[in-house]
Amino acid sequence: MQTVDVLVVGAGLAGLRTARLLAQRNLDVLVVDRRRSLASGIRTTGIFVRRTLDDFDLPGHLLGPGIRDVLLYPPSRRSPIRLTSDRDEYRVADMAGIYRHEHRAAETAGARVLLGVRYTGSTREPRRRPAGARGADARLPRTLVHLDGAEPVRARFLVGADGARSAVARDLGLDVNRHLLVGAELLHPIATGTTTPAFHCVLDPRYAPGYLGWVIDDGHHAHVGIAGYPHAMRAGLRPLLESFAATAPGLAAPTGPIERRGGPIPVGGVLRRLACPTGLLVGDAAGAVSPLTAGGLDPCCRMSAWAAAITLAYLRTGDETILRRYDGRALRRRFRGRLLLRRTFAALGSPTATEAAVALLRTPPGRALAARVLFGDGSFPTLDVRQASPAL
Repeated sequence: MQTVDVLVVGAGLAGLRTARLLAQRNLDVLVVDRRRSLASGIRTTGIFVRRTLDDFDLPGHLLGPGIRDVLLYPPSRRSPIRLTSDRDEYRVADMAGIYRHEHRAAETAGARVLLGVRYTGSTREPRRRPAGARGADARLPRTLVHLDGAEPVRARFLVGADGARSAVARDLGLDVNRHLLVGAELLHPIATGTTTPAFHCVLDPRYAPGYLGWVIDDGHHAHVGIAGYPHAMRAGLRPLLESFAATAPGLAAPTGPIERRGGPIPVGGVLRRLACPTGLLVGDAAGAVSPLTAGGLDPCCRMSAWAAAITLAYLRTGDETILRRYDGRALRRRFRGRLLLRRTFAALGSPTATEAAVALLRTPPGRALAARVLFGDGSFPTLDVRQASPAL
């Protein structure tokens, strides 16, 4: 049976970035994902915000044109509020291309990536001193990881990057996401040069209770989607999406086949208990998504570096106190305002109440609040990874 330093479950953005950073530090890293192709099962629109684009090296050829305008529509769709930034605030990525890029980067760093392999569970082995083990290696527990599509693997540490409904979180006894939206999106090619880059957001609880509907394009493809609380989507997610897409503002006509995407979105904030001596969580599995905007790509990038630093320091020292630094409680304090706004947003259960809320956003204070949420830098805190491991 092969033994690895780190087994990463999930080959999304968070899992592949964490794997690459650990492999660059000469750890033996294995990534498994149940998908046979990373171009399938995509669950994100791929909207990167300015702060992410400024701080991380993303391949420019996989990013659409810069977007400066956001239009907020009430349920009536009349007189949308236009907010314009003096900088490019959003760019929509070709996520299949992004995943291929991250896959190559992880393997170039030395990580191995196995696709078509499903994590089915893990068993913590009794703590014992392996023959020849010294120092930290002698103190660390081992975990037997069961896989469908490959032989079992023994791992010194697990990284759960397996999405909002993380099986790794459940098996390790860590916190799990309980506050979820469900979203769905239609993606289709459009004639280039036929639209002005803009982010159209429709606030309408009839289609997207507790969240919104959206239309945005990456210069080559249009994305039209909705998300909301599943218990309030009595007509069903797919019929609601089809109905919304029929009248969605700013949507260009398709010039090719339509692709469907969808999945759960955690909006309860970063989970409190994220790590234990057996492993830790990252990305959606850790609830690292803005509670208000539901944006998760910026947190993925930032939290991956933090997770890699904590993992490296722990495996090198065997000191379990290091894992206390990977604590969601401190991060949750940064999200108090957004969690409050999330609860306020969720309470808008009728078109009439939503029209009134949009009317408030038309006032100068309301426009300032909307601009701060949509164009601000506070979506996810910057994490000082040097505090966890100066070597990374």
